[in-house]
Amino acid sequence: MKKKFNHVFSFITTIVFVFGMFVSTVTAASRMNINSKEENKEESKTDSLNVDAKSALLIEPTTGKVLYEKNSHEKLAPASVTKVMTMLLTMERIDSGKMKLSDKVTVSENAKKMGGSSMLLDTGEVRTVEELIKGIGIASGNDAAVAMAEYIGGSQENFVKMMNEKAKSLNMKDTSFKNCTGLNAEGHVTTAYDISLMSRELLKHKKILKYTGTYMETISEGRKSPIGLVNHNKLVRFFKGCDGLKTGFTEEAKYCISATAKRDGVRMLCVIMGSPTYKVRNKDASNLMNYGFSKFGNKKVVKKGEAVAKVPLNSKGDKYFIAKSCEDFNTIVEKGKESKITKKCIIDKSKKEYKANEIVGKCEFYMNGKLVGKVNIKSDRNIRTSSLFNNLKNGFERLIDRGV
Repeated sequence: MKKKFNHVFSFITTIVFVFGMFVSTVTAASRMNINSKEENKEESKTDSLNVDAKSALLIEPTTGKVLYEKNSHEKLAPASVTKVMTMLLTMERIDSGKMKLSDKVTVSENAKKMGGSSMLLDTGEVRTVEELIKGIGIASGNDAAVAMAEYIGGSQENFVKMMNEKAKSLNMKDTSFKNCTGLNAEGHVTTAYDISLMSRELLKHKKILKYTGTYMETISEGRKSPIGLVNHNKLVRFFKGCDGLKTGFTEEAKYCISATAKRDGVRMLCVIMGSPTYKVRNKDASNLMNYGFSKFGNKKVVKKGEAVAKVPLNSKGDKYFIAKSCEDFNTIVEKGKESKITKKCIIDKSKKEYKANEIVGKCEFYMNGKLVGKVNIKSDRNIRTSSLFNNLKNGFERLIDRGV
């Protein structure tokens, strides 16, 4: 009887085990099928974009996340998108204080005789740095670009060396500049990916969008006939949120663009190279950026004046100050995906006394372990440190690190 019972028990155990394995297999297969469907769904979205250009790239410039690419590392002629680098070197000098928008630049014969798109400058004409930026960013003036290059580098040749040095520092591995304009020249090539690198860097200089986002401008001071500038980037007028950066066209390069737009706190950057017509280029750029805006949203992390940490000044914890943010901070998050945001406050430990509204350090914010931004923080009160303060210093970061 006992032997018979053991056989029955063994049979039942086997059935349960096999059934469990079957359920696990079906569940796993189901999960894999769901994941596969989600991946295929995502791929079908990007496949349906049907970009006609030789090369294209869509990127979220804050995180650097690539949302779409097509031959993004193929070396191609960039035409006047080259001027993104020309504007970058210009804005760097302005923002570093080495040059002013009001500085006067005399136009050389070499600048005046440049072919292609022009600001219609005359030899010996004196224009401000700001006016030349407008000529470059709005009208894509080759004369304005060369005049700026000669002013900054002493000659276009020296300026081009600066362009290539900057490209190298930005890790633009597939780029070689031969001029500052983008006019056809043997070996003057870059890629959509490299253009995104210099465009992201230019976007750090927020003043540039004041110029690249202008549709029409008139410069009349010191001239009998005013200079009328019309933006070559029609997306500035017809695509919601577009405020830059640069178009380009030559017979060799065809139609190119590095376009950026911002909606509801989210910015997209799109690069198109080798498009057959300007209408196709603009359509592809618009479709890509619209796709990007459907993928990302803006998340408020901390408000100005909001408490970010309680900083203890003695072992009991009853002597402390509240560290508050000096500014608003938002970050970009991918829609439909959970993003863990943590913070780390770093306090100036050298102070013997903390004063109300005085900056006492900074608070860093991390998304999924990657630094995405930081704000200055201030004390909410006047308070002196205690004799035990030094013992607490090393524990500051441990005590105030936590999720947002």
